[in-house]
Amino acid sequence: MGERSEPSSSSSDRGSDGVRLMRERREPRRDSDASWRGVAALVVLAVVGAAVLPTLTSARPANEVPVGDVGTNATDPTAESWTAVPSVELALASAPSGLPGASNVSVQHAQVRAATNGSHVFVRVSWSDATADRNATDLREFADAVAVQFPENESARPPIAMGGTSNRVNVWYWAGGTTEELLAGGAGTTTAFNQSAVDAQAVHEGGEWHVAFAREAAMAGNRTDLSGEQDVDVAVAVWNGSYGERAGRKAVSEWQYLAMGPGPQGPPYETVLWTVAGLAVLFVAVVTIEGVRRTRGEPS
Repeated sequence: MGERSEPSSSSSDRGSDGVRLMRERREPRRDSDASWRGVAALVVLAVVGAAVLPTLTSARPANEVPVGDVGTNATDPTAESWTAVPSVELALASAPSGLPGASNVSVQHAQVRAATNGSHVFVRVSWSDATADRNATDLREFADAVAVQFPENESARPPIAMGGTSNRVNVWYWAGGTTEELLAGGAGTTTAFNQSAVDAQAVHEGGEWHVAFAREAAMAGNRTDLSGEQDVDVAVAVWNGSYGERAGRKAVSEWQYLAMGPGPQGPPYETVLWTVAGLAVLFVAVVTIEGVRRTRGEPS
């Protein structure tokens, strides 16, 4: 008898094998499609992040005092226009002084708002004080007071304690109803301008003082230029008269700055920063996915 040949595969079996092979060949394509869908999703996230994150964070350092826009009645510290101006709370501490009790001050915080209407600059300082001390007729009585200090010029930041000989400071000073404009080049060198260019109005209500200063933005001479061409350093000081605070016994802030110029830390800088960060995330994702595909032997 002859050798029995193995039975040949049926056409249905061959068809099943072909379908299975086709499916196996298609699987890498599905993985590739899924990978690129992941890349597309990361692209969307990067773009959205670059557009949205700048609105959720501030590009400016923490010591910024934003400058808003107000109308002509901003000299009134209770004017409705002030409610639209951002408020910044400044921490206050005692100023270095040889006066008795100089380290013991009562005011720990002040709220500062700054604004402009194009021709003038306004600074409003508010702080808590249960009593309104306007008069100092007795030797043991002292008036409540507040001062706003600017460098005479922005070539260098002067010492915060009334400036220095190489860079003096302008001081806007209000005490118990009287306003002065001062120039100082160090402790004990304060002199008043012959004619003050600063106006101030004050209101005490609800246990708080609100004092609004106003001055023309662009001025020459020994006065700080506030025309808006650049950021300007600013500091404040507060005296509580009924607490015995006067002269060097006062609560002061550190240097802050009025955000009047474009500056390198503005919103455009932050948008670029987040865009670069998003693209970096995208690049890492693409490299990772490509590495995984090459490890699996999948075609590019």
